[in-house]
Amino acid sequence: MGKEQAEVAVLGSGSWATALVKMFSSNVENIAWYIREKNIIEHIQKYKHNPKYLSTINLDTNKLILTPDINMAVKLADILVFVIPSAFLKKSLENLRADISGKLICSAIKGIVPEDNYIIGDFFHKRLNIPYKNMVVLTGPTHAEEIAMEKLTFLTIASKHRSAAERVSELLQNHYLRTFISDDITGTEYAAVIKNIYAIAAGMADGLGFGDNFLAVLLSNAATEMHRFVKAVYKNERDFNSSPYLGDLLVTAYSKFSRNRMFGNMIGKGYSVRFTRMEMEMVAEGYYASDCINEINKKLKVEIPIADTVYRILYQKASPSVEFRKLIDKLK
Repeated sequence: MGKEQAEVAVLGSGSWATALVKMFSSNVENIAWYIREKNIIEHIQKYKHNPKYLSTINLDTNKLILTPDINMAVKLADILVFVIPSAFLKKSLENLRADISGKLICSAIKGIVPEDNYIIGDFFHKRLNIPYKNMVVLTGPTHAEEIAMEKLTFLTIASKHRSAAERVSELLQNHYLRTFISDDITGTEYAAVIKNIYAIAAGMADGLGFGDNFLAVLLSNAATEMHRFVKAVYKNERDFNSSPYLGDLLVTAYSKFSRNRMFGNMIGKGYSVRFTRMEMEMVAEGYYASDCINEINKKLKVEIPIADTVYRILYQKASPSVEFRKLIDKLK
């Protein structure tokens, strides 16, 4: 395979995109990497690391086809890995002219598209006419920072077609990564969205001064809420105690690397939502997810008091301390 071709194209330049490039580099000779900012491309070419995210990762630039042109990246590869934050996905695709209909679409975006209120799989299917059989979802429990340190990580790969999931799995597995394969695209995506809201709640609780005892109760209730909501959205046989559901919730709510927990922690300590959003260098997907899930739940009417509490604090300027005092009486 020459440099004019690539087996995989990674679209996005954040920490998770950088981690995925590192993982694919173990098994893929040529990787097209779409990065919008030309100065970042120039830095990677010269210094072999991403200056903004996971700068400790030494990138094998001999395997990279770096481009600020999304159409070029898409044309080069048959497997397209989207790692653009959900809030910016629609805008990023406005300039997409290349045909993606026959390619394998792999979403590594743990979010929901604002305004449309679509999880990423539904967005590609309903807006871009991509059949579900051509889609794969990458989900947790994972943190890019631990990938950078090559700490043992388990990644869930979901697809309607097992062969598609296995194909992506083969390209990712290495000595520090193991993969699970699932057919629950919708369930794993919704779980990945709503767990970010609960991670914000965990951060708020910590910022407000609650301890580990309360956090354990909060998250056990959050797990029940998540189960209830995902089941209402899409009924399917799934084990909610397994890695892509409970595992992803726990790592996002407890980890020091969790941007959603960090986001909630600042608000719990008294910083405004606006200030916190400005201060955060990385996107906290749970902020956008909170509004989207609230909108979706107007029709479903699922009982999700923790998610409702986070929504009121983030979007209705409710007091975190007052809202958490109300929430305490609803926990079991």
